[in-house]
Amino acid sequence: MREPVVVTLGCRLNAFESEVIRREAGAAGLDAVIVNTCAVTGEAVRQARQTIRKLRRSHPDRRIIVTGCAAQLAPQSFAAMPEVDRVLGNIEKLDPARLADETSEIAVADIMTVRDTASHLIDGFEGRARAFVEIQQGCDHRCTFCIIPFARGPSRSIPEPLVVARVRRLVTAGFREVVLTGVDICSWGRDPDGAPGLGRLAASILREVPELPRLRLSSLDPAAIDEALFHLLAEEPRLMPHLHLSLQAMDNLVLKRMKRRHDRAQAFDVVARARAARPDVVFGADLIAGFPTESEAMFETTRAAVADLGLTWLHVFPFSPRQGTPAARMPQIPMPVRRERAARLRAAGDAARSQFLASRLGMRVEVLVEAPGAGRCPWYAPVAMPQGAEPGSLLPVQIRAADSERLYAEIIP
Repeated sequence: MREPVVVTLGCRLNAFESEVIRREAGAAGLDAVIVNTCAVTGEAVRQARQTIRKLRRSHPDRRIIVTGCAAQLAPQSFAAMPEVDRVLGNIEKLDPARLADETSEIAVADIMTVRDTASHLIDGFEGRARAFVEIQQGCDHRCTFCIIPFARGPSRSIPEPLVVARVRRLVTAGFREVVLTGVDICSWGRDPDGAPGLGRLAASILREVPELPRLRLSSLDPAAIDEALFHLLAEEPRLMPHLHLSLQAMDNLVLKRMKRRHDRAQAFDVVARARAARPDVVFGADLIAGFPTESEAMFETTRAAVADLGLTWLHVFPFSPRQGTPAARMPQIPMPVRRERAARLRAAGDAARSQFLASRLGMRVEVLVEAPGAGRCPWYAPVAMPQGAEPGSLLPVQIRAADSERLYAEIIP
């Protein structure tokens, strides 16, 4: 019997869910190709369709099931593709019975009515040295550019004991680093039945699973980082010194039109407080170029903040209007301007990354080996490793060289 093929597009939460799908589909004996899609931008949806067409050519005799955020939002359009046999929503893809039931072509529930979370435990991640653990689902905020709340539903937290059990199981399976992920992880514990904050959860994981060497966090909302997280950053070396902030822009008027909950001053305050707690912390950020009504001066405010904040790892997106969002109805910036501004932001990020990498020369640090010849250090920088370093191992190294993309390490005997 052939194993199911699961193709993951998009975020770390999708990566976690794909492992659940892989396990459940395999247990059900499902002979299919399952595509777990992303819908964060129009380009992500286009890539999903392109991927589905390629998969049909490479797997002409297998059923293709499409799921994930793009399928949740537009099930009929994916069902209309001649390559697609079934479409499942974001709830159905994690339900073993619905996954194996081939009687319906489309199974997509109203996700806005969902209040529960899935309780799956998994033992591994195919082809990955780091493990992702879902701690939260959905989002209650309504940023004007974002369609994801309508694909993921309302915010709901995974109970703390289940999160700890997930982490412990993965560490027992040999994983040396765990990344906490979700749609809006800073909202963990803030739904009606929950307890306070992400910092408490991270502290609980590190206390209850002392054999976990490295805990990392996915994207953080700068308006909702709780006090306990700053304390943990200062006190717990196993919490990695790398915070990725969902900034999107750094001009106050643009942030207001985005309906973000932070302003420019608050972003600077978060960075300053984190550096006071952990001087070696590095920052990543999501930034949108060419948001509707963004002037050149507004854009320059954001671009200058890359250096002013000391951002190291940038995820830059030209604004992508998503049908059904308020930003799609605002006066649009021409696409060539959006792309040109995105290129300038990426150039600023490239310069910041090169400067940071050069600053690591001579340092001794532990590297998680992710693949033959490649790993990551605590600051999330990619590290070229000597051949023979075993993927999944955590090795002490000295940084001997750097270029604009990565560090080069020598293993310390």
